[in-house]
Amino acid sequence: MASPTTTKNILVLGAGELGTSILTHLSALAPPTTHITVLLRPSTLSSPSASKAAELSHLRSLNLSFLPGDIATSSTSELATLFKPFHTIISCLGFASGPGSQIKIATAVLEAGVKRYFPWQFGVDYEVVGRGSAQDLWDEQLDVRDLLRAQSATEWVIVSTGLFMSFLFEPSFGVIEFVEGEWVVRALGGWENRVTVTTPEDIGRLTAGIVFEEPGARNEVLFTAGETVSYGEVAEIVEGLIGRKVRREVWTVERLERELKEQRGKEGETMAKYRVAFAVGKGVSWEKEKSWNWKQGVDVTSVKEYAKRALKE
Repeated sequence: MASPTTTKNILVLGAGELGTSILTHLSALAPPTTHITVLLRPSTLSSPSASKAAELSHLRSLNLSFLPGDIATSSTSELATLFKPFHTIISCLGFASGPGSQIKIATAVLEAGVKRYFPWQFGVDYEVVGRGSAQDLWDEQLDVRDLLRAQSATEWVIVSTGLFMSFLFEPSFGVIEFVEGEWVVRALGGWENRVTVTTPEDIGRLTAGIVFEEPGARNEVLFTAGETVSYGEVAEIVEGLIGRKVRREVWTVERLERELKEQRGKEGETMAKYRVAFAVGKGVSWEKEKSWNWKQGVDVTSVKEYAKRALKE
């Protein structure tokens, strides 16, 4: 990777799985002149749970500063005031922040006059997906892109990562699951459908590299790819590791759309939306050769490597 730029003050919003990975790798790459701060809810800092206290201890070991702030309860102008001292802001606050949060954050970033912004776009190729997909939260991602492209004062960089690889192995997603003593692999839409995946750890490492790359990316969409695989290839990888055949099932778009209708207003609605969007298969994969990590020659984790750790009966 290229040598770090002279980026001074960096603010990372949130310290979940991805935020912590990005903070860890920013800290490792940052020159002495760079100061890194993380925005956390005041309650997280004042009365953390036992697990959160351990996470805060790790963050303190990285020589970071903590900034209390709440995206949900603060107004856009209040957020802009918090953001104003920073040169670069990286948002690691995803869809759990609720509808409207991504636009609110981006608007505050622009109002604050921040020089460089990495929005929460760590996911699929929203422009290829287009508006009106089953996952309606994705439309807001396009609104953010429109907002950023309509101005020139703040430089922006979007990092499209595909699906978090950990999500591919999440039983509730339904692609890989251990059911009643046997492994089941399900194809969303069909066995030839493909999906691009990157581990959160690699996303953190690659994003940190992009932040400090010289000359830096400006007003563009970059792609990462741990691997791009078909669901058929996923089944073969699992079979190769467990040494026996898996049960294979196809969840068609039609079936998943019916399930989504049944889940409207229920707890399973969000996951049902994701399944339909990935079954349609539009904008959820790209060639690995297109990725920033491939062009830079950076080694990343493959699906097989991740599966060795993730498959537990």
